[in-house]
Amino acid sequence: MSFRASFVFFAGAVALSASVPAFAHITLENQQAEIGRSYKAVLRVPHGCNGSATIAVKVRIPDGFTDVKPMPKPGWKLDVMRGEYEKPASVRGTNVGEGVTEVDWTGGNLPDAYYDEFVLTGYVGDGAQAGDTMYFRVVQECEKGINRWIEIPQDGKAEPEEPAAALKLLPRR
Repeated sequence: MSFRASFVFFAGAVALSASVPAFAHITLENQQAEIGRSYKAVLRVPHGCNGSATIAVKVRIPDGFTDVKPMPKPGWKLDVMRGEYEKPASVRGTNVGEGVTEVDWTGGNLPDAYYDEFVLTGYVGDGAQAGDTMYFRVVQECEKGINRWIEIPQDGKAEPEEPAAALKLLPRR
């Protein structure tokens, strides 16, 4: 390949990489869900805390997301906290006032150089509004340091430094 062709290829690669968003924070694999349907939340953990291994992932369950069942991970301890919801959720026509409010995976070790996923399923309540967003607030604890992916975007302001994982709600088909 000639120098000119190499330069053109390199310039194109740089331009393409600049247009691809960097996922430096914890995100959901599928960022949309239908109201009144089951949803599998796959939380993607792309890194540790400034080079330090992740040792805990703690997820606060958003209001209106019910019937939560987390997937155990080999080598990690799973804790499920239950409590009352701030407001009852409608699940298949029935009001539900309590359930899972937090899911914690602790005691594992995910080195900064590796990627992993933490999974739970649940139900998007019938009373949710299409176009709204549910936020899964996640605290990532590391051997040295902590990331609090809990910030909710505010209209007219820049994206938060540590945004919560967002789930856009779609109308039921």
